[in-house]
Amino acid sequence: MIFLEIIRLAFSSLAANKLRSGLTMLGIAVGVFTVIGAMTVIGGLSGAITSGLNFLGANSFQITKYPAINFSDPRQRFANRSDITYGEARRFKELAGEELQVSVQIMRGGRRVVHRDRETNPNVALVAGDEAVVAGRNHEIATGRNLGIEDVEFGRAVALIGRDVVDRLFGDVDPLGQTIRIDGQNYVVVGVLAAKGSSLGQSQDNLVFIPVTQFLETYGRAGRSMTINVQAASPDLVAAAQERAVGLMRIVRGLDPEDPNDFEIFSNESLVEMFNQISGAVAAGALIISAIALLASGVGVMNIMLVSVTERTREIGIRKSIGARKASILTQFLIEAVTLSLLGGLAGIGVGVLGGNLVAIWLKGALVFPWFWAGMAFAVSAVIGIGFGLYPAWRAATLDPIEALRYE
Repeated sequence: MIFLEIIRLAFSSLAANKLRSGLTMLGIAVGVFTVIGAMTVIGGLSGAITSGLNFLGANSFQITKYPAINFSDPRQRFANRSDITYGEARRFKELAGEELQVSVQIMRGGRRVVHRDRETNPNVALVAGDEAVVAGRNHEIATGRNLGIEDVEFGRAVALIGRDVVDRLFGDVDPLGQTIRIDGQNYVVVGVLAAKGSSLGQSQDNLVFIPVTQFLETYGRAGRSMTINVQAASPDLVAAAQERAVGLMRIVRGLDPEDPNDFEIFSNESLVEMFNQISGAVAAGALIISAIALLASGVGVMNIMLVSVTERTREIGIRKSIGARKASILTQFLIEAVTLSLLGGLAGIGVGVLGGNLVAIWLKGALVFPWFWAGMAFAVSAVIGIGFGLYPAWRAATLDPIEALRYE
């Protein structure tokens, strides 16, 4: 009964100072919101990004002029590299032989595709490649045929189109044999790609494949750097294939033994690893910001409780004079501090999960609840309440009752 009375007194004191209690909880909530929101977004996007980064075929990696993801080095460092020309890409493919499956490609985004009186939005990806590019990009043919060796050799104006382009331009009409126009150039549709859906909010079906030689004839060769896709026979051979690819590419580029590589190699796994490093850095930043905010909030809790002790000095003296023990007063003030911290923590968890999931949904991620981090946030909130509330509680409990009764 005594303990229940202590709890009632603690809650009534908090209710009597709603604004002060609310501001104290807000500080805790902001600190918790920072880390919970970040972890919720990362958790919601993790699966989507991991699957979205797996756009290459199985056991595949790519050789490019620029790195896939770059935050540390200035882009100009890579811009000074010479382009990977189509001749170099063909030479690499010849040297690789049949041991490695190699495809060559170059992409240009933001194209508008026209068929008669219909046209797409100017957001279609134009992918130019050789006869192996469709398999290299992990696509399949639904109807029609693939790009052939002769299409590439003679630079034929033929095209494979994705499902989004089909729906926009042809509807229920069979697109095979029809003519489409891109940047003033006519192409005959020879195949339709199987639908792949969207990834990271971007459609994988809003694209057109054409022979790379036709692309170079239409748009020119200046400033065109090729991407080389290489596929090993099995997952166990990927590492060896990458080592061999580096050696072949250095030969093709005419590099001396002491020269650094002037090209980049990345795979699905390396892209996922980069994402994990980025998300880890974001999580670490959120933890640092949250720790600073929670430390400041803890100091705020202590200051508020010290103000409360000062305002209630006479009340404490009366309670002591009629028999209240030090432990009872200490417990009451600790309960007030912990309650403020826990309520602020719960508010931060709720808002963080809601806000994080809204961002994840906007970015085409999944709904998640970060149970581990929510539990950690709740526990830390309790520790803050106890740690920063202990001194004001001890100060209240050790007040001299006579001096407290004299306090005005």
